[in-house]
Amino acid sequence: MIGRRRIRGGIASWVMMAAVCPVHAAPAPERQAEKWDRGVVAVPAIGGGVLVSWRSLASDAPGAGFEVFRDGRRVSVSAITGSTNFRDGGGSAASRYAVRMIAPGAAGAVSPAVPVWVKGYASIPLDPPPGGVTPDGEAYGYTANDVGLGDLDGDGQPDLVLKWDPTNSHDNSQSGYTGRVYLDGYTLAGKRLWRIDLGPNIRAGAHYTQFLVQDFDGDGRAEVAMKTADGTVDGQGHVIGDPKADWRQHDGEVPQADRTGAHITADGRMVARLAGRILTGPEYLTVFDGMTGKALATKAYDPPRGPRHDPGFAWMAAHWGDGYGNRVDRFLAGVAFLDGRRPSMIFGRGYYGRTAIAAWDYRDGQLTERWLFDTDQPGNQDYVDRGNHQLSIADVDGDGRDDVIYGSMAVDADGKGLWTRPLYHGDAMHVGDLDPARPGLEKFGVHEQVGRNGGIGSALLDARTGQILWTKPATSDTGRGLSADIDPRHVGEEMWGSNQPDLYDVHGVSVGPHPRQTNFAIWWDGDLLRELLDGTTISKWNWTTGKAEPLLAVAGAASNNGTKANPALQADLIGDWREEVVWRSADNRELRIYTTPWPTTHRITTLLQDPVYRAGIAWQNTAYNQPPHTGFYLGMTRPSERAE
Repeated sequence: MIGRRRIRGGIASWVMMAAVCPVHAAPAPERQAEKWDRGVVAVPAIGGGVLVSWRSLASDAPGAGFEVFRDGRRVSVSAITGSTNFRDGGGSAASRYAVRMIAPGAAGAVSPAVPVWVKGYASIPLDPPPGGVTPDGEAYGYTANDVGLGDLDGDGQPDLVLKWDPTNSHDNSQSGYTGRVYLDGYTLAGKRLWRIDLGPNIRAGAHYTQFLVQDFDGDGRAEVAMKTADGTVDGQGHVIGDPKADWRQHDGEVPQADRTGAHITADGRMVARLAGRILTGPEYLTVFDGMTGKALATKAYDPPRGPRHDPGFAWMAAHWGDGYGNRVDRFLAGVAFLDGRRPSMIFGRGYYGRTAIAAWDYRDGQLTERWLFDTDQPGNQDYVDRGNHQLSIADVDGDGRDDVIYGSMAVDADGKGLWTRPLYHGDAMHVGDLDPARPGLEKFGVHEQVGRNGGIGSALLDARTGQILWTKPATSDTGRGLSADIDPRHVGEEMWGSNQPDLYDVHGVSVGPHPRQTNFAIWWDGDLLRELLDGTTISKWNWTTGKAEPLLAVAGAASNNGTKANPALQADLIGDWREEVVWRSADNRELRIYTTPWPTTHRITTLLQDPVYRAGIAWQNTAYNQPPHTGFYLGMTRPSERAE
C-alpha cells in the first residue's frame, strides 16, 4: 500500500489508501509545474501481447478513467480506473496505440498514436565528438556519459541532455590533460538539437561538470546551466570569454601532504604534478537555451576558488586542504524551489574541508545570485568537512521551501545553516520518506572518515533536525550504501552499507544478509517494492533465499563511471509511474531507453510531479550518481500487496 500522513492535534496518524485509488504526489499549487503530456508507450508484455502504459497526471479530473485504442479501434472493454496500463493480448509488433481520458460527463482528446518498442527499448542514435590528442601526445576518444532530463522544446515530452566524457577524463586526485567535455540536447524521437563544447579550460571528470536541466524562467521550456570558462562554445557557435586563453598547467609540482594522487620523486619527496590542471583563470556560470543551445546569460562563477581579494594560487592549501587543485574542484549541483514557487540553481564547491554553496536565479533573462553559504563565514565553522560526493534537495522542515542536504549537514532555504553532525564526509546518501511511521523525511548515509566520527560506517538521521536515529559501526571507509523497500515483511525501506554484514530495517534491526548489489534501486516490476539496478542488470531481491534474481540482463549496453556502474539516467521518463532506465550502447552509437514490460495494478501520479523525486532527477548526474527517492512513502506494508 501507499500512504500519507495526516497530522491531527500534533499526533501523526498513518492513513492507508487502497492501491487501486490514484495517489497524487503533486506539488503545491503555487509551485511552478512542468506540463507533461500523456506519455503513452507500448512494449512486448511479460506473458504475451503488448503492454500499453501512460501517465496519470496531477491535473486529471477526480474519477477519471482511460480508454485504449489499437490502430484506431478501442480495445479496452470498459474504462480503466485502477491503473494506467493495459495488456492487449491481441496486439502485435505492427500495432499502434493511443489513449483517451474520460471523466464523468466528459471525454478528452485521443492521444497521438505510438508504435510498439519491438526490442523492448527505444533507440536514440548518437554522433560521438571527434577524438583528439593532448599536449603531451595522448590520443583520446569519447564515451556517452550521464544524462539529464527536461522539456527542452516545450512540447510536453521530456528531452535528454547527454554529457560526452573523453576517455582520458581524470579524478581530481590525478594530474594529466583531458579532452574537452561536450553536451548534446536530444528529443526522445532522436533529433539532436544542439552541441555545446565546454572548451579547453574545463577539465573532464566525475567531479567537474555538473549540469542542470530545468525551466528556470517559467517560459515552458527547460534551460541548461553549468560552469563554463574561456573558450566555451555554445550551441550556436558563439564563444564565451577569451577564445585564445589556455589556463591549463603545462608543468610544475607542489608538495603534497596526503597520499591521494601522490608522486614520489627520486629523492624521496612526495609531490603532486600539476600538468593538465586548471588552477587560474576566470570561471563562469552560463545558462543556455534548451531549444537551441544558445548562451542566454553568463556571470562570474560563485562559489569562487578563494577569497575575492586573493585570486592567486597560494590560497588552496589554506582554504581547501591541499595545494594542487584536488579539493577545490569538487563540484555539486541541484535545483531547489527556495521561495516555494520557482526553481533556483544550487552550485556547491568543496566538501572535504571548506564547503561553499551558492544559489542562483534565472529570471527575465537575468542571472542573479540569491545567497552564498560558506564555511569560511563566521558561525559556519562546524560545517567544515561535512559534505558528500552528492547532494539532495527536499523541503525537510515543512515550510514549503526546499532545503539543501549536503551530507552530514543541511542548509536552509534562506542560505543559513540548518543542522550539522560530526559524521563527516560520505560517498552515498538517500533522502526521502524512508520510514512511513515517522513524521517528515529521513536521511540515510554511509561514511568514510570512521577514524574521526567514532567508528560510524552508516547512520539514519531525521532530515529536518539532523537527529541521529541509529548508527552502524565500521572500521574502514563504507564506500557504498543504499536505501530501498526490497522486503515486504518490514514496514519502510531497508538499508545497507557495502562493508557491513546485514540488511537493516528502519529501526536499525538486522533482517538478514544484504544484497551484493549496492548501487541503484528502481521501481520496475508490478509491485511496490523496488528492484536492484547494478551495471546493466535489474534484479529482484528474494528475501526468502537471500539472493537477487535477474529480471532484465541487457546485452550490447554499458554502464557509466567505472566501478560506480550507474546508468546514463534512471527516471520516470514515460508511461506509468514505474521508472525507465537509459543505458548507452557499448559502442557509444546509441542511447537505449528501456521501459518495464510488467503489468501493474497500482495507479500513481507520475513521479516527475513529486518535488523530491523531480529534484532527484536534476541532481542525479552530480559526482557519484545516486538513484532518486520520493517525498512520500512508496512501498509495501504487507506481502499481499505483491503483484502476481
